[in-house]
Amino acid sequence: MKILSANTGRSALFALVAASALLSTTNSFAVPAYDGLWSVSIVTEKGDCDRGYRYPIRISNGQLANAGDAGFTISGKVGQTGAITVTVSAAGKSATGSGKLAGDLGGGYWTGGQCSGTWTAERRTAND
Repeated sequence: MKILSANTGRSALFALVAASALLSTTNSFAVPAYDGLWSVSIVTEKGDCDRGYRYPIRISNGQLANAGDAGFTISGKVGQTGAITVTVSAAGKSATGSGKLAGDLGGGYWTGGQCSGTWTAERRTAND
């Protein structure tokens, strides 16, 4: 898998959005049950986007943020039940995703442009 860099193109963005999709919607925040650093793996299953990526995402007070040095924006939140909806954007492109976190793992689906696929997430420890 590739690590996203600031110069990665549209394909990476769509894959990232999928990862981001892993994190947002409901009216109440999951504070602090899902807070911390997460490693998100995105796999393209349809379309001409790159096959896969791995991204670091930080959840703080239920809000999602980019935890790496890649040039993308994440907006979303995690609900108390672990339900997530997320939008990732960069260079005028965006992707959305949805899914669920449970304990230290998560997964779901994403879509962006002509591409779509799945994502998985794993909570990282300070030593990872």
